[in-house]
Amino acid sequence: MADLVPVTPPLEVVLVSPQIPPNTGNVARTCAVTGCRLHLVGPLGFSLGEKELRRAGLDYWDDVEVEVHPDWPAFEARHVRGRAERLHLFTARAQGGLFERRFAPGDLLVFGQEQLGLPPALLSAWPDRQVSIPMRAGLRSLNLAVAVGVGVYAALRAI
Repeated sequence: MADLVPVTPPLEVVLVSPQIPPNTGNVARTCAVTGCRLHLVGPLGFSLGEKELRRAGLDYWDDVEVEVHPDWPAFEARHVRGRAERLHLFTARAQGGLFERRFAPGDLLVFGQEQLGLPPALLSAWPDRQVSIPMRAGLRSLNLAVAVGVGVYAALRAI
């Protein structure tokens, strides 16, 4: 097995209003094994104490740094101001593809809610920071946890 040396500063995975506990648990597991920080931006569709959330992350929760924010403005004020070039907003509707994007340690990989994706206001505020994962034409999207895995490993490979 190949060991992964986490980047410094670590990549930061941001879930905006996640709704499905097992997806978030699986994302936490990905963050733990890759050394990424995890930001959960509310409102959340579940309690952080839910059994499904913990079960999906298994025993990895102690190995991931999780920060919870009440909403996007609170997250943005603390982590985005002065770092806009570090934002990567993942959306199926973006023109720019993942494999053409440049990544650097400390970048913020932002993913939206499972059913709706990122809020339209957020996307319109940052049109040049949007990125999509290539997919076959006519298909809608990937599962949130899978999309995070693809995005994180593509970013790590590009650094």
